[in-house]
Amino acid sequence: MTCFSLNVKPTFPPFLKGGVGGIFVELWTMAEGECSSKKVWVTDAVTVTALAHDLERLWHRIMSGETSIKPVRRFPVEKYTCRIAALMEDLTRSGGQSLIHDLFDRLFSKTGPVPSDAFLVTATTKAGIDNLERLRQEIPADLNDILLASVPDIASKKLGLEGRAINISAACASSAIAVARGAALIATGRADAVLVCCLDVVTEFVFSGFSSLGALSPVPCMPFDRERSGLSLGEGAAALMLMSRERAEREGMPHLGTVSGWGIAGDAHHITAPARDGRGLIKAIRLALHSAMLKEEDISVISAHGTGTVYNDLMELTVFRHLFGHRRLPVYSVKGAIGHTMGAAGGIEVALGLKTLYEQVVPPTVGLSNPEDNATGLVSPLAREMTGDYLLTTNSGFGGTNAAIILKKGEKM
Repeated sequence: MTCFSLNVKPTFPPFLKGGVGGIFVELWTMAEGECSSKKVWVTDAVTVTALAHDLERLWHRIMSGETSIKPVRRFPVEKYTCRIAALMEDLTRSGGQSLIHDLFDRLFSKTGPVPSDAFLVTATTKAGIDNLERLRQEIPADLNDILLASVPDIASKKLGLEGRAINISAACASSAIAVARGAALIATGRADAVLVCCLDVVTEFVFSGFSSLGALSPVPCMPFDRERSGLSLGEGAAALMLMSRERAEREGMPHLGTVSGWGIAGDAHHITAPARDGRGLIKAIRLALHSAMLKEEDISVISAHGTGTVYNDLMELTVFRHLFGHRRLPVYSVKGAIGHTMGAAGGIEVALGLKTLYEQVVPPTVGLSNPEDNATGLVSPLAREMTGDYLLTTNSGFGGTNAAIILKKGEKM
């Protein structure tokens, strides 16, 4: 077996002039003996969304078919064709701080004890971008909150962490890649405790950007529906505590599930649109299956990206048909309930995926009423019973970034 991991590091390549740096990703491999003994357990999973401020309530409200996509009141939307999103209208700021501080506080108020030596991996697409708007309006605001690098610093200070920290910003696959990075650190023995934190807030800057691309639906999004017309934005956060099995057992931590495999790949196709044939997502899923030492028939359910845009949903259905053939494998999307939470989407969906496996119930796809031809028999507006131990969750983002995570059923939830 060959194990794949992502080595993410800041660097300054020679072809970039003027002191411009960035995050560059290096793919490397390890032999079986170096990685097969380190199992990656999830010992804590916490979510905060517009639909519910904890995972248990979120699960029950999704199972009831509820949605948090409603008219926006945080900023003016009269000039946009879309006027809805899934927002936490009671998010507040203190002084010049961004709304992400309040979101972090809500998340960490429910997070269990975090080891002080835990490696921190955060994920976000825009960090405290609301402060950029305030500065442009000549309202006092903390400039540091706008920087992507501020997110792990803020989280570390709030949690009192002393270990290393990095941030992943890879469009809407950010937090899925963060989970992959954290799992790789544990699997290869570079860490035995990793906290993955992801969050994003919806601001007018973000809203107007998606609107200018024609990506927003004027009605709550309808994943995999033949009448779908775009996505609905949402905001939220998730925290996932990953530990090596050895440390988790030694410290008596609960086993909510196992991150069994992960894969990341790019389309190399278009700056926003996915490749129609799904080549990048196919590669990511195959890498995830390979690292988990599983075959396609071992997967029992798929938590899809399922944004409700015409091309994303078609691409995913093409991929699932290509990889899983004639199997009527149950597929679901939660974005009709909580909106597209951007950099937080993958983390929230991992937490819900663990719940799906534990309960052995496939959540309904809220917003679906008339399935696309290729979705018939796969996606349903109703909850369904399932059997099996492995769930595949996928995320795709602008720039053709694709991530796939395979979860194994845990012992407690």
